[in-house]
Amino acid sequence: MASMSVRDVARHAGVSVGTVSNVLNRPDKVSPATIERVQAAIETLGFVRNDAARQLRAGRSRSIGMIVLDVSNPFFTDVARGAEDRAAEERLTLLLGNSDEDADREKSYLDLFEEQRVHGVLLTPVGDESARLERLLRRGIPTVLVDRQTDDDRFSSVSVDDVAGGYLAVRHLVDTGRRRIAFVGGPGGLKQVADRLAGARKAVAETPGTELEVVETEALTVLQGRHVGEVILARSPEARPDAVFAANDLLAMGVLQALSMLGSARVPEEIALIGYDDIDFASAAVVPLSSVRQPSALIGHTAVDLLVREAAAPDGFTHEHVVFQPELVVRASTAPPLIAVDGTASS
Repeated sequence: MASMSVRDVARHAGVSVGTVSNVLNRPDKVSPATIERVQAAIETLGFVRNDAARQLRAGRSRSIGMIVLDVSNPFFTDVARGAEDRAAEERLTLLLGNSDEDADREKSYLDLFEEQRVHGVLLTPVGDESARLERLLRRGIPTVLVDRQTDDDRFSSVSVDDVAGGYLAVRHLVDTGRRRIAFVGGPGGLKQVADRLAGARKAVAETPGTELEVVETEALTVLQGRHVGEVILARSPEARPDAVFAANDLLAMGVLQALSMLGSARVPEEIALIGYDDIDFASAAVVPLSSVRQPSALIGHTAVDLLVREAAAPDGFTHEHVVFQPELVVRASTAPPLIAVDGTASS
């Protein structure tokens, strides 16, 4: 059976081709009765719109391409959900790609989205992609950087002040009496990790007698955190940190698993532990995890807002840099150590 066209639908419904187009693309311009008649014709004829042809005519699709660093990280899942919900309000669809912190994989997704003539791109970059993104702009595809702070006025961005977040985490540990603090995170080339470390260093510099050890990881995963926890436990008790600040909650959960399973260093009595992102699992951990909260869904929602505004006015749009402030969430994993009558820490 030959595929049905818009003209076939219009003829069957007794309306113009333009009216069918309005029902498909601008239903607010058509009366409810006419929409019902056209939809009945579509149902009867089995019409399926040729979206590829429509995109060629319009020069741009109704899809947004989004690339995140790690789709298995609940933080990025929540960011993507916020973006998807806001996109749906604009009658846009979200195409999600996972770079897995791999620059080549990120490039492949950018190439694909360019070929698909997407409405715009939301990107949490692995490294410096400014030259590649400039090409998208020349093709009329706006780009918003997500979870990445930038001063580049060619692009809009939505981020959280990660330096402030790192400072909040370590300042809290210091205020609970911890003085030998380990920062766990990596790779160091990720700007989010570097910024959180900078904030941690700032807090340590304010407190004489406080030390900061940096333990770099290959990735921000539970498995890497568990490995770090095992390394810490292999040391003598005197050589261990008395607090750990993990660059995200997945790392912190891995550290907590190692400390809990092997059982020779209690949290928080001997080692306080704080993460970053405040994912849902943090509050449900065997020892509820303190964390630095980011407004994940709001980040995604705001990124789509900026993208839609830029796409509607590409020539007169002033790029915006939205920076949210993080929030300290204190739970049991950073309770201060008990102090005995003689002034020494006790269990």
